[in-house]
Amino acid sequence: MKKILTVIALVVAMATPSQAQIKFGITAGLNMSNVSTKSEMVNQVTAAAKSRTDFFVGPTVKFTLPIIGLGLDASAVYDQRSAKIDGTDETIKSQSIQVPINVRYGIGLGSLAEVFAFIGPQFGFNVGGGKDFGASEWTLKSSNASANIGVGATILSKLQAKINYNFALGKTGEIKNVVGTAKQVVGSAKANSWQVSLAYFF
Repeated sequence: MKKILTVIALVVAMATPSQAQIKFGITAGLNMSNVSTKSEMVNQVTAAAKSRTDFFVGPTVKFTLPIIGLGLDASAVYDQRSAKIDGTDETIKSQSIQVPINVRYGIGLGSLAEVFAFIGPQFGFNVGGGKDFGASEWTLKSSNASANIGVGATILSKLQAKINYNFALGKTGEIKNVVGTAKQVVGSAKANSWQVSLAYFF
């Protein structure tokens, strides 16, 4: 949690000196995730997991900078994702706090609406998940990094809708074989997700 607050504080510090307009709100949306796994032994993709629909929700803040059309968005959301492994009845799940920080460029349509595109990094902190398969297990990294790219629209400066692709920049988790009390890493996984969200600003 300390890391999350530090990241958000840095964003605020960068935005506020230049007379930025700040709006707070709440955001919620859907994750449509897919997971690909890679064998650490042969460095090849070994399996994939079918997409499942999960959710995220949490506070968000929007900075509108003095440069026309330019802004920043930051959130701290509880994020749940899961995927069913192909050819099995097994489902893997992750629960995390995700902190997306996106640079936004928008084009206003009068005072009624704005359309925009955005891109930026996202930092995740594991708060639960993983799966024990008996002879093997799926474990999540304590933290991970990903990135977002997407488009959206704001209506009456209050209601915002977005669609984006969130893609992993490194390992999301590891697959380990369990032999007695010993565990050996035999594979890794990356989780990517299409996301659709709505936000309301006060």
